[in-house]
Amino acid sequence: MADAPDKDSKTEEATEKKIRDTVEKGQLPVSKEAPLFASFLAFLVFTLFFAYDQIVGFGAFLSIFLEKPEEWSLNSDLDASALYETVFMEIGKLLVVFIALMVTAGIAASALQNSPRMVLDRVQPKLSRISPAQGWSRIFGAQGIAEFLKSVGKLLLTVTFLALTLRGVHSTILGGMFTEPGSFGLTIRGLLIQILVTITLVMAIIAGVDLIWQRIHWRRDLRMTRQEVKDELKQSDGDPLVKARIRSVARDRARQRMILAVPKATLVIANPTHFSIALRYVRDQDAAPVVVAKGQDLVALKIREIAQENNIPVFENVELARSMYKQVSVDSMIPPQFYQAVAELIKVVYAKPAKAQRNRDLS
Repeated sequence: MADAPDKDSKTEEATEKKIRDTVEKGQLPVSKEAPLFASFLAFLVFTLFFAYDQIVGFGAFLSIFLEKPEEWSLNSDLDASALYETVFMEIGKLLVVFIALMVTAGIAASALQNSPRMVLDRVQPKLSRISPAQGWSRIFGAQGIAEFLKSVGKLLLTVTFLALTLRGVHSTILGGMFTEPGSFGLTIRGLLIQILVTITLVMAIIAGVDLIWQRIHWRRDLRMTRQEVKDELKQSDGDPLVKARIRSVARDRARQRMILAVPKATLVIANPTHFSIALRYVRDQDAAPVVVAKGQDLVALKIREIAQENNIPVFENVELARSMYKQVSVDSMIPPQFYQAVAELIKVVYAKPAKAQRNRDLS
């Protein structure tokens, strides 16, 4: 009951990061029915294309081995070893194709579901795997009951299809008993192929349905709560509070550097208290006036205060100050549309020292 609210709260689809982390841990949707289907398919392929020739060849060897035992010498240990080697080689030739098909089918069934990957965490020993309590919960828990019901359904479906396929098979077997041994063997082979085809088709249906269900169930288990999505977003993009604090500190430092640059300004344009723009222009050095500081409200007042302390001319021009504040940036030259207006102010700035010098010369 304690898990129900938690599951109900997982309403968000898994993010790409969570899916990627889950895949890297090897927690992938796997259908246990797919390898079983592949095994029956391999058995069917072996029966259709290899079994008859293999069995006939092995039967020929047994006929010689059993009907003519005098041809096999057992006078020494070497003779016995040679006999064992010959028998095992014949059995190996009979089984090698079958084993190769089964192994290939098993590997293909796993590889086609998910791309192979090395996950060391999956092979590390864990006490929960040998815990009786954990084993009991796996067997009699919801997943264990689901697996049991699936096995029962699989058995019932297979038996039903086999019953429909093998109707009247007893008459075929009875009729084959009155034929030659070779013909009767082909009859048995035909019946075996019918059984394998039926089971393989049933397993194909079961494996397909189970594969789809496993992927749906896997996606559902990966669902996240809204809080988990938010936490993951914070981890990937950074905590918004921390980022805001970093931006605030950066703005404060930039403002301090800007204020320290005001004493180097040539003039200040103000509006008269809302906006202030401090400009620097040095002949033969600056191609155009450079904005060393700009500010609004309290920062604007601070710029004017520093300008007055350093005897920097302050020009009050409401429209010019407002327009420049919106279009200029600190440490950049002013746009061309402000050249004429600012040039007139710079002339006034440079004219004052010249006038003062003439007055001193006259005196």
